[in-house]
Amino acid sequence: MDKKHDIATQSVRAGQVRTQFNEHSEALFLTSSFVFDNAAQAAARFSGGEEGMVYSRFTNPTVQMFQERLAALEGAETCLATASGMSAILTAAMSHLKSGDHIVCSRAVFGATIQLFSTILARFGVETTYVSPTRIEEWEKAVKRNTRLFFLETPSNPLTEISDIAALSAVARRAGALLAVDNVFCTPVLQRPLELGADMVIHSATKYLDGQGRVIGGAIAGPKAVVLDPMLPFLRTAGPSISPFNAWVLLKGLETLELRMNAQSASALVLARWLEAHKAVARVFYPGLESHPQHALAKRQQRAAGAVVSFEVKGGRAAAWRVIDAARLVSITANLGDVKTTLIHPATTTHGRISQEARDAAGISDGLLRIAVGLEAQADLQADLSRGLA
Repeated sequence: MDKKHDIATQSVRAGQVRTQFNEHSEALFLTSSFVFDNAAQAAARFSGGEEGMVYSRFTNPTVQMFQERLAALEGAETCLATASGMSAILTAAMSHLKSGDHIVCSRAVFGATIQLFSTILARFGVETTYVSPTRIEEWEKAVKRNTRLFFLETPSNPLTEISDIAALSAVARRAGALLAVDNVFCTPVLQRPLELGADMVIHSATKYLDGQGRVIGGAIAGPKAVVLDPMLPFLRTAGPSISPFNAWVLLKGLETLELRMNAQSASALVLARWLEAHKAVARVFYPGLESHPQHALAKRQQRAAGAVVSFEVKGGRAAAWRVIDAARLVSITANLGDVKTTLIHPATTTHGRISQEARDAAGISDGLLRIAVGLEAQADLQADLSRGLA
């Protein structure tokens, strides 16, 4: 596949390998193992002396096609697929960290990521310091002699704060740390963190890469020395593996990724402007709005503002829950990235397991709602939200 091809073409064509049957759609290899020609080939495959399929826990043709296509979209040398977005973060951490190491992490990350770092990795002697996603000086001050990893989401979940990837990359390099960027809200269609200086890109493929809420998956993309060389041995041994079926579904999702991201981002901007003008809404958080604190940075760093809009309703949790309970069209679910619009109350769901102090520090109020805009008609979405906002 020519790297000069547009991202829309790569989304459809990159990574495909046809069998002897010359199938047009990518083949789905539902097999646990692969047969060798002889004992010597089996030995060579197991030792890594010969490339080829061995066992679907860590080598599978369908998974490989997904990995190669996503790597092409991210402009990465390699990509490794995992069972989920959280297993992708765990794989990256376990492959690059050891007891006594230190992480600097944005405090504006997914609640499960905070739980992973603060609860699970902490038991193994890995310390995490949480800082503002937007204040570069906090990252600089948090660096220690044992800092090995910077981790962030941009835009953040759920307040869509924008981190300056290039600036944080410079800080990480000076600290001798790797910079990992969770690119779930933008996908490579809207943002390519590796081009801005990130060392690796993390994906919850469950979200926009699938696009229809069908399967769970994750991925890490980046240079071979950062991703494949240290992480494949962990994947092979620990087994946080994606199923071939899920990889095949994600391949199909990538085919429409650019169309969906552009259409959903355009619809989200219209909805954000409508919400900003609504008398029942106290504030709207969306990078595409001029009122967003990092609007200028988002315009430089992203091709569009994405499809996630968060907004704070007047009246706190009771008012926020009324909006949710009055919805008849949008889906009340914590997942995002679907062509069906979803609505959730972060303080009691996605971020409900973290402390009140952590929620306050992250700006997640009781009146905050997060809507991930799908492909429904804009008039229908506004009518559905108006019922609860009235």
